[in-house]
Amino acid sequence: MDETTTKPSYYLTTPIYYVNGVPHLGTAYTTIAADTLARFQRMDGKDTWFLTGLDEHGQKVAQAAEQADVTPQQWVDGIAPKFLETWKLLEITNDDFIRTTEERHIKCVQQIFTKMNDNGYIYQDNYKGLYCVPDETFFTDEQLTDFAEKAAAEGKPHEAEDGTKLCPDCGRPLTLVEEENLFFKLSAFQDKLLAYYEENPDFICPEIRRNEVVSFVKSGLKDLSVSRTTFDWGVHIPFAPNHVSYVWVDALINYISAIGYGSDDPKQQEEFKKRWPCQVHFVGKDIIRFHCVIWPAMLMAADIEPPRKVFAHGFLLTKGEKMSKSKGNAMSPEELSRVFSVDGYRYYFLKDVQFGADGSISLERMLQVYNADLANSWGNLCSRAFNMTNKYFDGIVPDIWPQTTAKLTAEMGNPLAEIVQGLHERYAKAMNDINYSGALEEVMVLCDRANLYVEKSAPWNLAKAAAVEAEQAAADGTNLNAADAPTANDRLAFVTYNILEAIRIMALLYAPAMPISSKEVWRRLGLGDVFAVDELKDNLEWGALPAGNKVEIGDPLFPRLKEEEI
Repeated sequence: MDETTTKPSYYLTTPIYYVNGVPHLGTAYTTIAADTLARFQRMDGKDTWFLTGLDEHGQKVAQAAEQADVTPQQWVDGIAPKFLETWKLLEITNDDFIRTTEERHIKCVQQIFTKMNDNGYIYQDNYKGLYCVPDETFFTDEQLTDFAEKAAAEGKPHEAEDGTKLCPDCGRPLTLVEEENLFFKLSAFQDKLLAYYEENPDFICPEIRRNEVVSFVKSGLKDLSVSRTTFDWGVHIPFAPNHVSYVWVDALINYISAIGYGSDDPKQQEEFKKRWPCQVHFVGKDIIRFHCVIWPAMLMAADIEPPRKVFAHGFLLTKGEKMSKSKGNAMSPEELSRVFSVDGYRYYFLKDVQFGADGSISLERMLQVYNADLANSWGNLCSRAFNMTNKYFDGIVPDIWPQTTAKLTAEMGNPLAEIVQGLHERYAKAMNDINYSGALEEVMVLCDRANLYVEKSAPWNLAKAAAVEAEQAAADGTNLNAADAPTANDRLAFVTYNILEAIRIMALLYAPAMPISSKEVWRRLGLGDVFAVDELKDNLEWGALPAGNKVEIGDPLFPRLKEEEI
């Protein structure tokens, strides 16, 4: 039997990213966050499935392809490899990469439309309204009125000079659309959605987003246009062949098409039963209504259970503005990774930006966090410990008799082992709450204490005492190992082992966020692949580092950076 069948399933997703450009810090932020949780869940004993992918349909894609004088399929085929390359660079461990142009997805979209239609939730009508082509979003008169009032209060424009209405989300001109559409009876799900939110208070996180969505739904839902007829780059609707799916409806269905919904393959059907409902959808706060209103309503209309949780993170801000290509303030993941390393890049965005809130980012702050946390604290601790092991014990993890360990613990104490008690529970709670800052802070507490432990224990003084003691024993003809009391060398071995063991544990807990350096630390400790661990709690038991392992020194994990280097 496949051992994964005995593990609880944990299915998590990112949004599928629109193919209007290459990956940037915003898309990388969501993907790194999801990858970190996926890595943790695998290490913590879950049968984890992590999905990301690309949204490749829509009017904007068709227009971009036309301008490039290629077919839409050729256009998206040229973009997809760029995402895959970036995710490989950033050590993203997605189990699947769905593209909405794949046959498995198209078939699923058509089945969902048919199911919703058969259940009486689709009808045909004419639509006339304003549409944002770049964001592929329709806006109601009420939304535009609210936007105009807010813009006026903030002294910002809501119309172009020629009177054209501007998009509330991106600020670009809206286009008047008038065409025959299929409509989804979203209004029929107002009470059902409110009941679902009430029964599942953790469905929308963080709480501020939950309150926002509940207020929106209580204000009244209107039926939603779910097809287009003025272009054909999309999934064609079986019962209305001249219609293609509205791109957002098409995109949302990826979460179930990727795990086998609608497949004729019995294995895929079983996969869907095992994986769904999804444990968590990661999204940006700007698309929360699609995921927390439209998506669960669609699923209900198709007789499918909604996901367990939608977690909406905030925007990354530079100098108080949302980061975007159009504003010229977007830095690339590749550029930052070259300067700070992939692990340094991942760490900063997880540790210094509270996931769920808007985060102000800057190169200056990134440098400060990198040097303080990674170069000075974590990297320096590893270098000192590995060098001391090499100098005092010929690069071998020292062995100590259990009774001697007990005596030394009573004599000297072991504050590092005390911190490790209950550490799994504290760390796992933060990770399961999608509180990366909190989880990493738990590890940094141990790291800071380990550095203090080095200073207070002063292994260099213990080594001098051990040398004097050994010299005296040789002169006296005394066998130190026969003595009942611990020797100075025992104390040195005890301190060295404790530091190395704390490092082993920290590398385990840093691994989801910083996979490259954590694997390297475990390799230098003579251990196996850190990501082979699938029982994290058991591996956090103090004393699991085998005595006798060969320890390597190696180059600094995180060389200190100067301001002129960034």
